Amino acid sequence: MKIENQKVVKATYELYIAGEGGKEEMMEKATEETPLVWCQGEGMMLPAFEAAIAGKEAGEAFDFVLKAADAYGEYIPEGLMELPKTMFFNGDGEFDEERVYVGAVVPMNTTDGQIVKAQVCEITDDKVTIDLNHPYAGEDLHFKGTILEIRDVTEGELKAIRSPKHGCGGCGGGCHKGEGECGGCGEGGCGGCNQEA
Repeated sequence: MKIENQKVVKATYELYIAGEGGKEEMMEKATEETPLVWCQGEGMMLPAFEAAIAGKEAGEAFDFVLKAADAYGEYIPEGLMELPKTMFFNGDGEFDEERVYVGAVVPMNTTDGQIVKAQVCEITDDKVTIDLNHPYAGEDLHFKGTILEIRDVTEGELKAIRSPKHGCGGCGGGCHKGEGECGGCGEGGCGGCNQEA
């Protein structure tokens, strides 16, 4: 069986980006014990990732680079914003230190009502600096791994994946289960890489 649309794929992988001095740095990892699981063709992974992995078989290794333009785009300086600290107060009228801290990813509403995720970069006495760019914006993504398993998706899984409440976005971006490990989506529901808890 080969990877094609509406196949559930289970894989190990390591994600690298260029670090200091051009040396690659591992950013994410999915092991055989905690593999990445996704349904091909359902928007859970980057389109360029799915294109690069399509046609591979169980047991096959992969090693490819997605250029920034095919991954999360270039870094946009306008995505860095200073907001009043009062925007992050909780229901008691106090700053929400439990949810809002440097490094936290918080949901923000756009002017047209969409919800986007922003990373908190700095907190001062009266301001919170957030970054609306994806953590890997401007980065080429180097994926290495092995396909562990390929199977047909069930009707129940497909219905759950297509549900607006599902919210799973695949891997290659930002969330880490444990020490940089990725959960993905499996039979029990969404473990959610690319989604902050």
